[in-house]
Amino acid sequence: MNVYEPMEIVVTPDTTYILISHIHDNRRIYTDGRDWPKDLEPAYKGYSIGKWIDTDGDGRFDTLEIETRGMKGPRAYDTTGLPLHSDNNTVVTERLYLDKDDRMVLWNEITTIDSALTRPWTVKKRYLRSPNSRPDWLEQVCAENNLHVRIGNEGYMMSADGLLMPAKKGQAPPDLRYFKQSQK
Repeated sequence: MNVYEPMEIVVTPDTTYILISHIHDNRRIYTDGRDWPKDLEPAYKGYSIGKWIDTDGDGRFDTLEIETRGMKGPRAYDTTGLPLHSDNNTVVTERLYLDKDDRMVLWNEITTIDSALTRPWTVKKRYLRSPNSRPDWLEQVCAENNLHVRIGNEGYMMSADGLLMPAKKGQAPPDLRYFKQSQK
């Protein structure tokens, strides 16, 4: 839930979607009362089950409690590169709610439970709502101007002069047998 671009939350009867304005950075939180799948297929975003609750008894759901499991490794805990445990048994819980005094503030209390940590780690993130009823949703495509080239199981780079070059020291050139060789 590092919100580095505009985020939109879409609530439907069975699923809450977290949409971030960047390629495929969206999240599906199932709120239909389902149990955890018996054979949970690991995914980079994990698998999230949530429940809407009424914390103040006024008859309105005001908090979304979420648990995420099944995150595919290896992965880093944060931008420092600290790795999470290789057992991939990480559990992340969250509580999302609007601030009672300022409805333009959304809070997210995130707790990470992982064998690489000495204890559960909790952070409280604050997101600000845009007062603009029609915010700008920018289109971004990481593939545009991407200089990485994959041939078979090897990765290469395009140089500034448009030539294919190795991506690592001592890398063999690609197999060119299917390319017609030009005459010099």
